[in-house]
Amino acid sequence: MHGEYKVPGGKLVVVDLDVVEGALRDVRVAGDFFLEPDEALFDINRALEGANADLPAPELAARIDAALPEGTVMFGLTSEAVGIAVRRAVANATDWHDYDWQLIHTGPQSPALHMALDEVLTAEVAAGRRPPTLRVWEWDSPAVIIGSFQSLRNEVDSEGAARHGMTVVRRISGGGAMFVEAQSTITYSLYVPDSLVQGLSFADSYAYLDDWVLAALGDMGIKAWYQPLNDIATDAGKIAGAAQKRMVGGNGAVLHHVTMAYDIDADKMLEVLRIGREKLSDKGTKSAKKRVDPLRRQTGLSRAEVIDRMITSFQNRYGCSAGEVTEQELSRAQELAKTKFSSPEWTARVP
Repeated sequence: MHGEYKVPGGKLVVVDLDVVEGALRDVRVAGDFFLEPDEALFDINRALEGANADLPAPELAARIDAALPEGTVMFGLTSEAVGIAVRRAVANATDWHDYDWQLIHTGPQSPALHMALDEVLTAEVAAGRRPPTLRVWEWDSPAVIIGSFQSLRNEVDSEGAARHGMTVVRRISGGGAMFVEAQSTITYSLYVPDSLVQGLSFADSYAYLDDWVLAALGDMGIKAWYQPLNDIATDAGKIAGAAQKRMVGGNGAVLHHVTMAYDIDADKMLEVLRIGREKLSDKGTKSAKKRVDPLRRQTGLSRAEVIDRMITSFQNRYGCSAGEVTEQELSRAQELAKTKFSSPEWTARVP
């Protein structure tokens, strides 16, 4: 069995092993990390040898920590990362490079249709009818997108939204509200088979699925990191938030989508969103305006150029061919946009 795990912001960890009568055997850890002293690598292998194959990553990490000699130094590597690589090996997890990725980047579409496309394309990947796909969104109107479990009245000032002509829609994933203006927002979705995140905890999958965009931001001169559970941040403030939805059926699939602030009208946002004191205190700031620091200011690049560089970075890492939404997918999405995502019943399902 073979498992790989790229430590977010770190190095690649590779584990080859066998499972015999429920125990790990012939464990061999490798990778492009740095480890001192050299002999610590063999201590890691010995710590894993004979372990119960069902142990979760934190318990495997604890075995490794207990076996490492005092003064061991790891660069680009953690004991838990090794544990995750083991879990991925046992689960027969796939890797980014195992797939022929498709890119969808079309013209502006309505907020409701975007919500519907996320549901339809994730289901198509789960059913095996669509390859793993990166979709970059373009918006035809301003919108507020609330999470699946958020209270409509608690999150959105309906008068403010109406005054600024903003459509309010609810998405299928959890998480917080998104304030969207077409030329001020960059949004993308990943539709991936469940096997790509096998062996990862729910929290770890967030960082794993967005490691590529941290690299893309780095190429644009932005030092960014993942701030658990679902934010991408810099020293200057938050620049993006992520959300996920897991779908069963077929082989299973994961929807992972991210909204990035290219620019933002903070005054307008505060007139539309009800950002509570509890949320602000959790983020360590007293001002909603200071929570977000736009990419426009940090990069000096146009929105289109930021998107192009992100796509190029993804293509360079994993390969990606141009694709499109099929007629059948679009027809189903249009139906859902009308009957579900534009309906008061869905939008106000949590009043």
